[in-house]
Amino acid sequence: MNTLVKTIVGLTAGAMLASGAALAQDRTGWPRDLTVGTASVGGVYFVYGNGLASFIGESLGINASGEVTGGPVHNVTLVQTGEHNIGLVTMGPMYEAWVGQSELAPGLEHKEVRALFPMYETPFHGIAMRNAGINSVGDLTGKRVSVGPAGGTPGTYWPRFLETLDVQPRRISYTGAADAANQLKDGLIDAFVFAAGVPIGAFSQLAAEADVKTFGFSPEEHAKILETYPEVANFTIPAGTYTVQTEDDASVAMWNFAVAHRDMPDTLAYEITKLVLENNERMMRIHAAAKTTLIENWENNGFLPFHPGAVRYYEEQGITIPAHLRD
Repeated sequence: MNTLVKTIVGLTAGAMLASGAALAQDRTGWPRDLTVGTASVGGVYFVYGNGLASFIGESLGINASGEVTGGPVHNVTLVQTGEHNIGLVTMGPMYEAWVGQSELAPGLEHKEVRALFPMYETPFHGIAMRNAGINSVGDLTGKRVSVGPAGGTPGTYWPRFLETLDVQPRRISYTGAADAANQLKDGLIDAFVFAAGVPIGAFSQLAAEADVKTFGFSPEEHAKILETYPEVANFTIPAGTYTVQTEDDASVAMWNFAVAHRDMPDTLAYEITKLVLENNERMMRIHAAAKTTLIENWENNGFLPFHPGAVRYYEEQGITIPAHLRD
């Protein structure tokens, strides 16, 4: 065998080993198809979840796909019932489902759900036509407001926030991000408030196509929300996040995690967690919000047990998962 042939054979063998590395592990019980529950078209969950599914599919050799849903409230129930393999959730709706207070399935404690990895923070944010005179959440009284789809984090929490602040819109509608953006441009609503990793695609599109402005909470509103809702934390959406945003917007945020059913094979949960947390650059190509999809952010989960497969990965990296977060 001459040198050139040896080189080609060596390179081919190396490529085969690299591409087959993910397939060498025990795949007992792995599903042929894997579904990731996302949210409405135009939101970050839709982009992140479909990108995650593609990454899993190409790396682990599974037919993986994202599916449009109503968002976290729906996703956690779809995982609990085994209809979806992975769900993207914010920890507020996740906790309510965990203790049996889900709006979708009241009374059902979602105790079959397990955490895989941290995703990013979801800040609550608003956008309106510039001539609407809306500068903070308090200005939504008497306005037509879309709060995102029912069952999602914004659709669940924005009505609560408005009630807490004694803000009384003329009408609240529940629509997906893309539809709400179009309704705002068409004058069918006065404001669109949402919650997603920034930048929100629908907001960026509006900033490019219409005379809009973003808004957050006034100092008094901000303090009231932080006092009333322990599941949220302070967050600032920095100026320049959108081309029309000239100042920082005061916000609050919840952490997002990817979750799975406890019956997912340990080896699959391990490989998915490892794949995501060891390839942050690749995840950021899916969406910029993935910049915080980092192993150290596991600690932003305070109640939901991690899947044993995920625990194995964390402990290989020197992280000790507390007893109350182990299955």
